[in-house]
Parts: sequence; C-alpha cells; structure tokens
Amino acid sequence: MTIPSTLTSLTSRPSRQGVSEKRFSSGLLAGACGLLIVGLGGWWFTFALSLIIHLGLLEFFRLTQFKGIRPAAKTTLVVCHLLLIVTMWGSGGGLPANLAAAIVPVSSAIICGWLLMQPVNSTIADIAASIFGLFYLGFLPSHWLLLRELGASAIDLTPALEKSPLPITPGMALTLMACLIIVATDIGSYLIGRNIGRYPLSSISPGKTVEGAIGGVTCAMIFGAYGGKILGWEHGYLVGATLGILIAIFALVGDLTESMMKRDAGVKDSGDVIPGHGGILDRIDSYLFTPAVVFYFVTLVVPILKK
Repeated sequence: MTIPSTLTSLTSRPSRQGVSEKRFSSGLLAGACGLLIVGLGGWWFTFALSLIIHLGLLEFFRLTQFKGIRPAAKTTLVVCHLLLIVTMWGSGGGLPANLAAAIVPVSSAIICGWLLMQPVNSTIADIAASIFGLFYLGFLPSHWLLLRELGASAIDLTPALEKSPLPITPGMALTLMACLIIVATDIGSYLIGRNIGRYPLSSISPGKTVEGAIGGVTCAMIFGAYGGKILGWEHGYLVGATLGILIAIFALVGDLTESMMKRDAGVKDSGDVIPGHGGILDRIDSYLFTPAVVFYFVTLVVPILKK
C-alpha cells in the first residue's frame, strides 16, 4: 500500500515564538476536543479513537516504508478498526466478552497468510511490522474503550462517585484521571527539563533529560495521589501515587518508542497533521501503552486492596 507523505518542505524556518503559539493553540484545541469526546463516551468516543488510530497507522506504516519494509497495511487497518468496534460492542454486552481477545491471534494469522500470498516474497520485517502495528495501534488503544465503558456496575472502583450529584460514570472519571496524569507528566517533564535539565536521559531522544523524567514522574505522582483520594480508594493517596508513577513510566516508554522509530526511519516528525506538534503519533505516543496499565490496575489491584 502506498501512503502519501504528510510532510511538506518548508521554505523558511518559523520563529520559535510562532511555533510555540501554534503548539499552544493546537494543544488547547485538542485538549478541549478530547474532554468533549471522553464526556460523550459510547460510539462517539469509539469513532474519534478510530479516526486517530487510522491516521496513526498511516504514519506508522509510512515510517516502515522508509526502511524498505512492506507491511500488510490495508489488512492491518481493517483489523484494527474491527478490533475497536468489537471491543466497544462487547463492553456493552452486545457480543461475547472474549470475542475481542480472539481477534488479535486470529488476525495475526490472517496477516501472515496475506503476506505469504503476495507475488514478492515477504520478510520477517514485513510480518513483524504488520503484527506490531496491530498490537501498537489496535490492541493497546482498545483499552481506552474498556476503561471508558466501565459503567455503574463498577461503582466500587470509584466509591466516592456513588453520592455525587453529577452524571459521572466510573469509566468517565477513570479515563479523565488517566488523561490528566499523562498531561501532568508531559508538562512536568517539559518545564523541569527545560529549566534545570542537565543529564541526557537517552541517546534515542537527546532533548529528554533525567531531571525532566523525574519532574514528570513527580507531577504524575502528585496528581495520582489526589485522584485516588478524590475517587475514594482505600489508602487513596498511596494507591493513586503508585498509579501515577506507573502511568508516567509507561508514558515515557511510549514516547521513547516512537522516538526510536522516527530515528530509525531518519525523520524528525511522523507527520505534520497537528500544527506545532508534528504528526498524530508525535501527539499520542504517551497515550498508547498507558490505558492497559490503568485498566488492569483499577480492575485487578484496587479491588484487592478493599478486601
């Protein structure tokens, strides 16, 4: 599949102030849209997530093509959308709960079969890129749907909401909490790293510093602690702070993973869809590994602590 480039050549370098203004404006707009979509939930949330994942997959496959890899792009795109639809449908009880789990292994076999039937012999890299795309931008993001669709039956995960006059479901509260902790991580890393950062964190992303990473984890821990207390968790401050640390670590892993792919492909940004931020992958990299961590933490760890 040939994916058109979303990068445009620039005739002049924009001023730093202009870039910062674009970054702030587009980030503010994206944040407002995100709050609206999370608030709506349901199929609105699924549609918005599917659109983001579709654009992210196009950028991911474009990065692989820079390396001469020929993934099963169309097949993986279809399968990822199918996975999101089935996950959403199954979360409401319309389909068997284990159907979504079956899609990943079955689809992996289908992707391999598709590549085997191509006139040009496929390589290990072709198969690996296709299946990683399914995992990276299909299976992992589908946990946002599982998290957001936790309904009234999961009120024990957010006991403080039981007496709340606002129509906030456990899924909405937990999704907003996760997103705000990721934002806090990004802001903390940026501000601390920019002002006092001295020691590079990784050669993969030279702009990141150890101080910035510590600042991000600290901010996430603080927000998580208050979130856990507000939601009424047992040992709320401690449990929430633990979740905040986990989110910060996995957000950083997601960020560095995308940086590694860009570095290997020899590009600065995955695209230029979002002014001042680059491509879709540049914006959502911190949100890919984190939803699974949050979902399994609140559904497996938090209930144990109440016993």
